[in-house]
Amino acid sequence: MAAGLLAHSPAAAEDTAVTDYTISVDADRTGPAIDPTMYGVFFEDINNAADGGLYAELVQNRSFEYSPVDNRSYTPLTSWQQTASGGATGTLQVVDDDGRLNERNRNHLRLNLSGTGGTTGRFGIVNSGYGAGMALKEGARYDFSVWARTDDAAGTRLTTELRSGDGTVLSEPLGIAVRGDRWTKYTGTLVPKVTTTAGRLAVTASGAGTVRLDMVSLFPRDTYKGRKNGLRKDLAEKIAALDPGFLRFPGGCLVNTGSHYAYEAPTWERRRSYQWKDTIGPVEQRAVNANFWGYHQSYGLGYYEYFQFAEDIGAMPLPVVPALVTGCGQNQATDDPALLKRHIQDTLDLIEFANGPVTSTWGRKRAEMGHPKPFGLTHLAVGNEENLPDAFFARFTEFRKAIEARYPQITVVSNSGPASSGAVFDRLWDLNRRAGVGLVDEHYYNTPQWFLENNNRYDSYDRTGPKVFLGEYASRDNRFSNALSEAAFMTGLERNADVVKLASYAPLLADVQKNQWRPDMIWFDNDRSWGSTSYEVQKLFMNNTGDRVVPSRASATPAVSGPITGAIGLSTWATSAAYDDVEVTGEDGTTLLKDDFSAGDSRWTPAAGRGTWAVADGAYVQSDETAENTLVTAGDAGWQNYDLKVKATKKSGREGFLVAFGVRDTGHHYWWNLGGWGNTRSAVEKTADGGKQTLLESPTTIETGRTYDVRVQVRGRQVTLYLDGQKWGSFTDDKTAEPFRQVVTRDKDDLVVKVVNAQATAARTSIDLGTANIASTARLTTLAGAPDAVNGADASPIQPRRSTLEGIGRNFTYTFPAYSVTFLRVKTR
Repeated sequence: MAAGLLAHSPAAAEDTAVTDYTISVDADRTGPAIDPTMYGVFFEDINNAADGGLYAELVQNRSFEYSPVDNRSYTPLTSWQQTASGGATGTLQVVDDDGRLNERNRNHLRLNLSGTGGTTGRFGIVNSGYGAGMALKEGARYDFSVWARTDDAAGTRLTTELRSGDGTVLSEPLGIAVRGDRWTKYTGTLVPKVTTTAGRLAVTASGAGTVRLDMVSLFPRDTYKGRKNGLRKDLAEKIAALDPGFLRFPGGCLVNTGSHYAYEAPTWERRRSYQWKDTIGPVEQRAVNANFWGYHQSYGLGYYEYFQFAEDIGAMPLPVVPALVTGCGQNQATDDPALLKRHIQDTLDLIEFANGPVTSTWGRKRAEMGHPKPFGLTHLAVGNEENLPDAFFARFTEFRKAIEARYPQITVVSNSGPASSGAVFDRLWDLNRRAGVGLVDEHYYNTPQWFLENNNRYDSYDRTGPKVFLGEYASRDNRFSNALSEAAFMTGLERNADVVKLASYAPLLADVQKNQWRPDMIWFDNDRSWGSTSYEVQKLFMNNTGDRVVPSRASATPAVSGPITGAIGLSTWATSAAYDDVEVTGEDGTTLLKDDFSAGDSRWTPAAGRGTWAVADGAYVQSDETAENTLVTAGDAGWQNYDLKVKATKKSGREGFLVAFGVRDTGHHYWWNLGGWGNTRSAVEKTADGGKQTLLESPTTIETGRTYDVRVQVRGRQVTLYLDGQKWGSFTDDKTAEPFRQVVTRDKDDLVVKVVNAQATAARTSIDLGTANIASTARLTTLAGAPDAVNGADASPIQPRRSTLEGIGRNFTYTFPAYSVTFLRVKTR
């Protein structure tokens, strides 16, 4: 037994509530091979993941390029403050003129010095960094650089120092003599005397005349792998610790939103799709962009750095390029043959940049940046979550033909839209299948219940058709219950390793102070970082994947199910709508609720607390067309087997109306979303634990001013929906959310039995390993805890616990704790 590990007998301590299970392993048979690249990571600059996150630059807005185009609150001096001492005065102004450093990074700062401060006076600027400030460590070295020029023939003295928020100087000053009216890069090193998370960088000037500054930079010397223009070490190390098989980058919605035209005169478009040539070469020459997620994107972290990072962590690079069809709510196809041709050529140039010899145009560029050896690109994706399947696929086909003609060894990856099912998903899969596409990228973010219900999702996929790249998936929160549902789902991914060739949780990184999305795998502030409960699950699977699936079977949890039960509700989303003549009748015709609002709205309860509801002109009206999810409810949470009828009229706004049923509370209900997603389609959505999943959808849209007769019939777990007397659709919500899941893999000489118990009772399990040719001791790694547990900066309750299990044989019993993921590693002899 290894020192420091806990020893357990095969019959582990049992909880008072126990459910019995069996696991049978066919150790002498072999299942699908598991590719070493199966599990990877997906990086997108969402949640401030790049600037202020993985990219180690400490200066925010270093080139004075922030703009209201990026975020309405931004100015070119965001994160900068004026400072003066010793009686010095002056003015500062961000300018875009012919005196700029370069065309593609257009702004710079002009300091006009009055010269009244004598020999000791200084005037300049202070940068506050990201979040609370710059995280500085006592005695560490920080590399400073700035591009500067002066019109003072005698030169200008710059002084750079680290400060605290109250102005206290934290380092020895670094003096720089700026000479000449040509842009020159000046460098030096600063060493803080104290440790702080609220540091500042001051750059001040003394003398007279005008001095111009651009690209003011401060990098910790201690970046990941010590690289210049490098990555924040703690974040990069947490990613590397996952041992990812691939790195998908740079997005996501960044790739296929905004203009697809270049960053050039006369418009200098700042809302562009991510175009790789903008992001390479010297950082001071790289373009800037408005980030889709509402902030600024410097491109200091660009394609070269992504390729380098993939190599550093031993991951296969998997870039994504725009297909000239926008997604993520924009849903526009760019019809410009010349532009399409240019983007296809850019993609061919990207492959040459990654793989070409140093004698090629773009291979030489890679070598000039410091990497003569090719990066070994094998996979490239075109597009991301397009909602216009035919328009996307027509353009994808052009990319694919050109790439395969010149680089037949490259796997060109397509996608299936933004959801796990629906009309777009079905159409894209049909197009991909008929075209013989090799790999299709699926994305979905669903509830924990959906993940528990869909463990067998890939069991029925065509083994001879396109393979699956599950490029983005997660359960919608960061509690341990979410991670458990993801772990249960991952056992199904591994079982179907012949179909699911690549998989990556998303998103990867999130700034705890500025984020647009939850869940996330790794959280951080300006100084600390921590893995979520999902990070711990992903790490456990990624570090113990194995080479091949070993066939196995497990018994199921005794099913406990009943009819759909709950009250009813009305809601709107960015729309004003009126409802009237609500009637609910039981299966036997008994009237449960009848309301024409002639007596007011006393029978209705505001559930969401949003919107402006009032009775007007004999109807119940929600009049705020900016409010979202304005749910009001009526009736009994115990209702079942009923018919709901209501008249609904859209008055104004972007969408239609929502009619809810089976309402238990705001986090648990169904609703018929008519005219949703900008009035582009309609669907039935199920909300559980605050997350939604789509059960049924169609292209139905809603007309303003027209009154619709809406009817919902609930019978057991079957629901039938009628619109204006015509059957619109039906579904049966009867999938089992199985909490006990397992898969077995072979990892060299070890059998790895992976068991998820996502329920409140312990699982007493009789295990038959299918062979006596095993060691008598197994190594266990367990993640266990409360389902609502969340890992944080100060406490991370969900951490792996390692132990040993002694005295096992071919047959033994082990009790898996409630709410746990357990890996048993058994050495075969």
